[in-house]
Amino acid sequence: MTNNTMIENPSPIERVVMRRIHIIRVVRPLVSSGALSALVLAAALWGLGREVWVAKVFANGPEDFFGRTQYIAYALNHTRLVVQSLTLLTFASLIYLAREVARFVSKRLPLVYA
Repeated sequence: MTNNTMIENPSPIERVVMRRIHIIRVVRPLVSSGALSALVLAAALWGLGREVWVAKVFANGPEDFFGRTQYIAYALNHTRLVVQSLTLLTFASLIYLAREVARFVSKRLPLVYA
């Protein structure tokens, strides 16, 4: 049995609780680990772009794949610690973000049985 007066006139406590629930539902996706990873990725890429002219690094390298990987490894090894840290942070956050996206997609997609 429901009380009609409670539905029409919520108590002050009920209004506060419901307002907090609505705020949590709105803010929750913004403070998720995936959102934090995307923010860290953007900040690391911005910092890396401020420290190194990335287009010039790739333009100065060789054209073949193995020569380019050796060149990038050499360039990364002979740069400052800030650039090395930002590169590592970029790759780590990119991998974590890809993992979160894969987990999100796998939960949403139905399984197809052959």
